[in-house]
Amino acid sequence: MDMRRLVGRNVRRLRLDRGVTQEELAVKSGFGQNYISDLERGRRNPTVVTLWEIAEALGVTPVELITPDDAATTDQG
Repeated sequence: MDMRRLVGRNVRRLRLDRGVTQEELAVKSGFGQNYISDLERGRRNPTVVTLWEIAEALGVTPVELITPDDAATTDQG
């Protein structure tokens, strides 16, 4: 399981569930919109601190960003 892709999928899903744009999440989290975009595409390897800040901005726990979903159990690459 590629954790970068998993985190990216979870960030995108949670962001969309809350009706937040990438730009809004960037402002709330303190990261740039390009960073958020790269994170959602699995191109970034976020630190624990980054996961914490993103989770706070989305109003979720950091665990929710790393919890596998149904797609992750079948996604091996």
